[in-house]
Amino acid sequence: MKPWHSHFVGTAVFCAVAVVLGYWVGGWPGVATVVFLTVLETSLSFDNAVVNAGILAHWDEKWRRRFLTWGILIAVFGMRLVFPVVIVAVAAGLGPIAAIDLAINDGQEYGRVLGAAHHQIAAFGGAFLMMVFLRFFVARHKTEHWLEVLEKPLSRLGKLESIEAALTLLIVLLAALLIPDPVRQGQFVVAGVWGVVAFIVVKGLAALLGGGDEEAVHTQVVKQGAAGFLYLEVLDASFSFDGVVAAFAMTHDLAIIVLGLGTGAMFVRSFTLMLVERGTLETYRYLEHGAFWAVGALAAIMLGGVEFHIPEAITGLLGAALIVWALGSSVRANRRTVS
Repeated sequence: MKPWHSHFVGTAVFCAVAVVLGYWVGGWPGVATVVFLTVLETSLSFDNAVVNAGILAHWDEKWRRRFLTWGILIAVFGMRLVFPVVIVAVAAGLGPIAAIDLAINDGQEYGRVLGAAHHQIAAFGGAFLMMVFLRFFVARHKTEHWLEVLEKPLSRLGKLESIEAALTLLIVLLAALLIPDPVRQGQFVVAGVWGVVAFIVVKGLAALLGGGDEEAVHTQVVKQGAAGFLYLEVLDASFSFDGVVAAFAMTHDLAIIVLGLGTGAMFVRSFTLMLVERGTLETYRYLEHGAFWAVGALAAIMLGGVEFHIPEAITGLLGAALIVWALGSSVRANRRTVS
């Protein structure tokens, strides 16, 4: 087995190149912004690494390698560069060429348009992540629980058909009540509905094309293949939304944003690879539970924080605290098993 630090060699090289390019583009302030965005993206998406590792553990080496090579290119250049441009094009009613021109030549207006669409972005991403969270815990086949007082009742809800979709839509409707403007409220609800639809479609395709059995349909297992690849990419996009919007609050330089968030995505990839190859999720039984609770917390913050700004540092720290807590619980449980 490779030493854990070997998984981060390529990421360290990428980070060094990003810092040099950051200096070339924006001097020392550019370097500082690249480093800060790297830390921000890594902290916000570390739970994404754990969730990805839990899925990739069921894939063969060929599809793991495809996701960790082609997938990272899509994550860095697609989700952190192209996707925000698409959002701005739709929100501003621009063509793709005009949106790209706006991103390159008028970063301030580009950031303003992206910020104006934040409620829709948060609704889509929050609803998708809430479905991810609930699908893991609201499952009648789930037998292992970490926070039993919360997880056992959620597991019993799995007997109700499509309860995770019903709960997510209810949460979206309740969150919409926090928005005073009726127009923005309607846009928020529509985007949230699309988030639920996107989850059902990509998860359904993953099960259909992967030949998923009954147990896989009701658990977090996602079969390898093109549809599974698509599911992980949409999942990554949902995790990256907050980081992209927060990045434009710091700088309007698209190159600096891509460098910082892209480096963060590389660190997430390295963490994922390390967790898969070292079998960490099998050793620490509650680590995956902690990651999914962090996903639920992020989804709730995205949906409920549209009108009340919650600093990204708090979001990242909350997710990290849940994962560390789950890790500690796993260590204690392993000691009890041995003794």
